[in-house]
Amino acid sequence: MSYLLPSEFAKKMVDAGEAKLKMATRDVLIRSYMAGAILTLAVAFAVTTAVQTGLPIVGALVFPVGFVLLNLLGFDLLTGVFALVPLALLDKRRGCTFKGMMKNWLLVGLGNLLGALTTALLVGIAWTFAFTTEPGAAGQAIAKAAEARTLGFAAHGGAGWLTVFVAGVLCNWMVSTGVVGAMLSNSVGGKVIAMWLPIAVFFGLVFEHAVVNMFLFPMGMLMGADITIADWLLWNEIPVILGNLVGGLVLTGGMLYATHYKTGAPTAEFSEKMN
Repeated sequence: MSYLLPSEFAKKMVDAGEAKLKMATRDVLIRSYMAGAILTLAVAFAVTTAVQTGLPIVGALVFPVGFVLLNLLGFDLLTGVFALVPLALLDKRRGCTFKGMMKNWLLVGLGNLLGALTTALLVGIAWTFAFTTEPGAAGQAIAKAAEARTLGFAAHGGAGWLTVFVAGVLCNWMVSTGVVGAMLSNSVGGKVIAMWLPIAVFFGLVFEHAVVNMFLFPMGMLMGADITIADWLLWNEIPVILGNLVGGLVLTGGMLYATHYKTGAPTAEFSEKMN
């Protein structure tokens, strides 16, 4: 199992940020759409396994399958570009601008949303005989979670908003670490392990992920949750997006860039020992 040293994967992070920033609009939308669809299908899978076993930890252990698949297929999540794309600007890569970064984030967010909504609709149809029957246990669990993670925060006012923001920060600290994890190894097995671990941590601790929530709340409403779109946006999606931005940019991308980028290439002897 090959392992890349920090000074090696730090350069890959910046290169990836530049490549994503310069990607054609068509490709950004396709890749982000598929990322949103695959990740959120894994949410349905995780909730189902948690309900079937009665053990939420089981859901956390199986959820990373979606993240692993979308990354191996080269698709993009908003949480990932929050961590990587700004590095291209920090490194002053040619043609990388703040305007371009904002456009990239908007397109990726839009693609993720459309993919998540597609999955919500398809899973909703599959779980309710095209909305002609009441949802089963998994659907009811999602509806309850949607209410708890909007109205539950709203009940605490400003403290609730701050709490969900911090949960977003902590989430993308781990999720963007998973994005970097895909760069730690040149083998599929190494990539999978390095991605699986931090994603299981975020899901198991029930932190808040913007793209997961693009599925959770629309799906919850389809399953009967007594919330509105305004509840979802104000008491979850907006603070979560802001928290994910801070967590990915500051705690992952920024920290790794600050300490490992341009610190000198590893010696050939040391690299050989690590591989």
